[in-house]
Amino acid sequence: MVFITDLQSCQTFISGDKAVLREILHPDKAHLKLRYSLAHATVKAGATTLPHRLKTSEVYYILAGKGIMHVNDEYAATEAGHTIYIPPGSKQYIQNTEDTDLIFLCIADPAWQAEDEEIL
Repeated sequence: MVFITDLQSCQTFISGDKAVLREILHPDKAHLKLRYSLAHATVKAGATTLPHRLKTSEVYYILAGKGIMHVNDEYAATEAGHTIYIPPGSKQYIQNTEDTDLIFLCIADPAWQAEDEEIL
């Protein structure tokens, strides 16, 4: 079976950390044997997500824009083409330092669940 989804058909919502999200793949939303979830995220120009912590690991792949990624007590500049690994239980947030949207893909493993996220 070939499963294809179109980003434009994915419902947009504001996540707990205040990013604009569209879940592309999630085992609870499609009959797929997935362990992970994949979302498309946007942080508006000049905005910063709220500090939060997930029980799961997470990977960000930056598609467009520039920002500063904060993980626990460390931070680093990031831009399109960068991949960021966020260990489970880490305090995290991302700051958009530009006047254009910061856009990235998020992979959570195991799949993101609201009860696994703590806003700090």
